[in-house]
Amino acid sequence: MTVSPPSTGTTEASAGTTERSAGFAAPPSEPPAPPSESAVPRAATAAPTDRPGIVDLYQKHIGSGRAVLGRVMGGMAEVRSEGVWIHTDDGRRFLDFGGYGVFIMGHRHPAVVEAVHRQIDTHPLAGRVLLEPVAARAAQALAAHTPHGLDYVHFVNSGAEATEAALKLARAHGLTSVITTRSGFHGKTLGALSVTANATYQTPFQPLLPDVTQVAYDDPADLEQALAAQRDRACVIVEPVQGEGGVRIPSPGYLGRVRALCQAYGALLVVDEIQTGMGRLGTWWGVDAEGVRPDVLLVGKGLSGGVVPVAAMVATAEAYAPFSRDPYLHTSTFGASPIACAAALATVRAMEEEDTVARAAALGPRILAAVRDVCAPYQGGLVSEVRGRGLLIGVEFAEEQAVGELMLELISRGVLVNNSLNSTRVLRLTPPAVVEDSALDLFLTTLGAALRSTADRMTG
Repeated sequence: MTVSPPSTGTTEASAGTTERSAGFAAPPSEPPAPPSESAVPRAATAAPTDRPGIVDLYQKHIGSGRAVLGRVMGGMAEVRSEGVWIHTDDGRRFLDFGGYGVFIMGHRHPAVVEAVHRQIDTHPLAGRVLLEPVAARAAQALAAHTPHGLDYVHFVNSGAEATEAALKLARAHGLTSVITTRSGFHGKTLGALSVTANATYQTPFQPLLPDVTQVAYDDPADLEQALAAQRDRACVIVEPVQGEGGVRIPSPGYLGRVRALCQAYGALLVVDEIQTGMGRLGTWWGVDAEGVRPDVLLVGKGLSGGVVPVAAMVATAEAYAPFSRDPYLHTSTFGASPIACAAALATVRAMEEEDTVARAAALGPRILAAVRDVCAPYQGGLVSEVRGRGLLIGVEFAEEQAVGELMLELISRGVLVNNSLNSTRVLRLTPPAVVEDSALDLFLTTLGAALRSTADRMTG
């Protein structure tokens, strides 16, 4: 059966990340051995009839599209996780090399879990009238690792909310024009969607925010032309590497040129590090590679420690001034909740203690080289390119169909990966920094077998 990669936002809840070390105990059972070629079950079969009716509940109460997607993926429900493993209701466990960049620390990092448990037992949500110390300490810990001068932290609950906060902050400065990059992804709430340059997601919700200009990624000349037309009234939002855009890595010096152009034309620079930050690229932030300091930095995904959703907008004093003067200008009932900030604080501290960023920097090139080796027999045919930075790796295929086929093949063999929402020919890998060699070997062996089966089916 031919299955194209999902083309709607319903896939974002797919999965998690990878292995463990750094304080994780080995799981009690060995990973299931990959089945033989002839015995591989197709993931598109219906869920077993004796399994609880989760698919039916999705159909009745969450949405038919998500229910259909669940059936395509095998009808399994994830019920437990730790480290690099996700366990399902049928007793299987899956090596998680997906998770949309969330699980840089693996699932349920013990230090983060402990901190969250402690916060639940004392004060999980704030009354919001008095000062709340956990948020203050989490802000201090995060700001200790942001580029110099980005000291003001506005905690929110998701990456899209961080984007919304940045867009509103720009408006507070009178900057009503926004410049974004084609294939950029910044979220799907209404403001964030306005700068997520993909018609698939935008068209049903038009009209979006006015005065939004799309420019080519990695093209300073195109950006300068847009800035010249909007001098002193623009906000520029850009990713250091386009994750959902298919792991698109810009030319050296691109971010520095963007910074210089924003300064020359009086624009506010917002760098979206929701996926690329927190060590994902082998540095704390993608901007670190060029020593760029944005006016606003967006943080998310990995900040959760794989435990509690939390994100943040971090800004310089000058950029943050409108929000600093009026604390009620942009607020959220659950933003900066003690439980979420406890997770963020514990995550930053655990990353410091375990040297997670250095580990990602060393592990990323190893995984990239190994994936290239596994894909080499298919280069120029099934596979167009393998590229990556740190622990963000993309495998681009010649045909869109191959991504869906390979995802199903990997799921049937016990491995989870992601597609790219803004680049349907790219399979995306976001392994955690805690993956051990045994799990990495399992992944590479499984990837090789899945590629063979996919190639045979597509050429046959």
